Amino acid sequence: MTLRTAGTGARALAAMGLAALLLAGCGAADRDGSSAGSAPQEKAPVQGAPGGAAPDRDAAAGQAGTGAADLRVDQRAIIYTGTMRVQVDDVEAAARRAVAAVTATGGFVGGDQRRSVSASAQAELELRVPAAKFTALVDELATYGRQQRREIRTQDVTEETVDLDARITTQRARVDSARRLLARANTVSELVSLENEVSRREADLASLEAKKRRLADLTALSTVTVTFVGRDASTADDGQEEDRTGFMVGLRGGWTVFLASMGVLLTVLGALLPWLLLIGVPVTVAVVLLRRRRRQRRPAPPVGPGGGGHPPMPGGPGGGGHPPVPSGPPPVPATRSAP
Repeated sequence: MTLRTAGTGARALAAMGLAALLLAGCGAADRDGSSAGSAPQEKAPVQGAPGGAAPDRDAAAGQAGTGAADLRVDQRAIIYTGTMRVQVDDVEAAARRAVAAVTATGGFVGGDQRRSVSASAQAELELRVPAAKFTALVDELATYGRQQRREIRTQDVTEETVDLDARITTQRARVDSARRLLARANTVSELVSLENEVSRREADLASLEAKKRRLADLTALSTVTVTFVGRDASTADDGQEEDRTGFMVGLRGGWTVFLASMGVLLTVLGALLPWLLLIGVPVTVAVVLLRRRRRQRRPAPPVGPGGGGHPPMPGGPGGGGHPPVPSGPPPVPATRSAP
């Protein structure tokens, strides 16, 4: 009984071990099958499924595009330029307020032209203000009086700035390479040639950097040109001109032209007067002297046979008061007849 029981137990254990091995093999096969089946499912979206590949491709494109120029407005390089005309009661006071306002924003005054005339006082200021405070300053200047004109212009130089950055980077690399070649020069001709090339490339680099600084200055500091005028200033340049026709308008125009012509004529006469005095007076004196000499050299009238002058006039002394009777022709002697 004991031997049979032991043999039966051994067979049971062997059967259980075989079953465990079979189960382990099936589990491994299932895992292999599941992994093999899942691999095509993961590759399928990449091959042809539009729903799976498009988002990944868009995300990759978005990440790749982060190195390009940012198209947001706050990241663009924009030059702001504005002109204003404001009519105020006190031109000097308004100009002082404008200078204080631009200084408070961190800017400065680029130009100042004033004309202090009681009838038509005027002040023209060129203000450089940080670009971020450009709009606020323009609005503040408009409150100083009655705004007559405002013009704001913008220029987007983002592409030009990016192009300059790329060209500067390339030019710096060219300068460095030329300097390395210059350090390895062996002959005098190579040394001279490479020195000229380095100088030319450095000059090009300096020019590009100057352009970049100029653009940076224009984009960092905007320009506002404001003109303050008094109450009596003319507003003809505001596009509100009156009718320029009529008799009085023509009369004023003709009088203006006449005065201008007279001014030109007097100017020409004043320029010629010294020459006329220098040349005209001697010429006039010479002409007068020549005429006198001609009169003195003119011959006297002929004298009659009696040595006297003209015959006595009728009615004169000894004339009898009667006109002389004209005598006939002198007698002709008679011809003698032939013998």
